[in-house]
Amino acid sequence: MRVMTGEAAIAVVDQPTDDAAKRLGVLFDTHQQRLYRLARRMTRHADDARDLVQETFLRAARSPSAVPVGARPEEAWLVRVLVNLCRDRWRQAAARQRLSALASDPGALPAADAEATLVARSVVWQALEALPPRRRAVVVMHELEGTTIRDIARTLGVTQTTVRWHLSTGRRQMARTIGVVGEPR
Repeated sequence: MRVMTGEAAIAVVDQPTDDAAKRLGVLFDTHQQRLYRLARRMTRHADDARDLVQETFLRAARSPSAVPVGARPEEAWLVRVLVNLCRDRWRQAAARQRLSALASDPGALPAADAEATLVARSVVWQALEALPPRRRAVVVMHELEGTTIRDIARTLGVTQTTVRWHLSTGRRQMARTIGVVGEPR
């Protein structure tokens, strides 16, 4: 099912040929679910994930010639755009938090939730949010989606050694953030 707003439809209609519109449709049909799963794991809310996927495809619609040809290069390009959009949103959110912290009383903290599950989920989200975008993407793709190191390297356009480094460093950073003693496995 294709879900696009009027803005996205206008972007597709403005393309000079039907080939660009058809290619965008094929890109969407082929990669939308995978991108949504990745975006969903990189954001707290389903609506944010849908917005990120939509913006990713809007970028593809605005410049279809920038999207490489071939299933793997297309996916890699779309994943990079999605990760970059996430990074931009995280930066904006961090800036908003800094501004609101300055405006509010720093001693007033929200009451802690008694549910251990909610606390654990919150701690893990905070640890994930503390990771840089690429490292977070590697951890999410490997640990939550089960993507192999080789496939992550291909998708992100980096070496397997770089993926392993990001994964190892990301695990250690998360363990420190969460407060786990010792090395994560």
